Amino acid sequence: MQTWQIVMIVIMVVLIAAIIVLYFLGRKAQKKQAEQQEQLDAMKQTVSMLIIDKKRMKLKDAGLPQMVIDQTPKYLRGSKLPIVKAKVGPQIMSFISDEKIFEDIPVKKEVKATISGLYITSVKGLHGNIQTKETGKKNWRTKFREKVEALQEKAGAKPLK
Repeated sequence: MQTWQIVMIVIMVVLIAAIIVLYFLGRKAQKKQAEQQEQLDAMKQTVSMLIIDKKRMKLKDAGLPQMVIDQTPKYLRGSKLPIVKAKVGPQIMSFISDEKIFEDIPVKKEVKATISGLYITSVKGLHGNIQTKETGKKNWRTKFREKVEALQEKAGAKPLK
């Protein structure tokens, strides 16, 4: 056998071993996530709250209980989380929001939120609906077309199609 063939065989064996390891680690992480989701669903409750403020903050600056900060792994303590300050009943509390709904949470409005411990999982408007923002980015062609249509409309010309 030539040297390059031996090198290729060794590389293939290492790649196959890496794929097998990643497969089993992925399955383990998926089971762990499903278990955590079950716990969140078991503990959830619907609460009416007034949203005071929302920000992305570091865990230690968020005003969360010390027990929560102590339970967080050290490598995640410096990362920024979506934090929501809300008035629930007579007290003001800090909550951690789900990334998917953080942009949809209205500030200075009363909402009905589904919470699980200190974690907000969903939000519904108490008085009327919550407007969701479109997150789709526009490319340069769409922006240019909108500018041209606005200029044509301002000049009084009919838009070309």
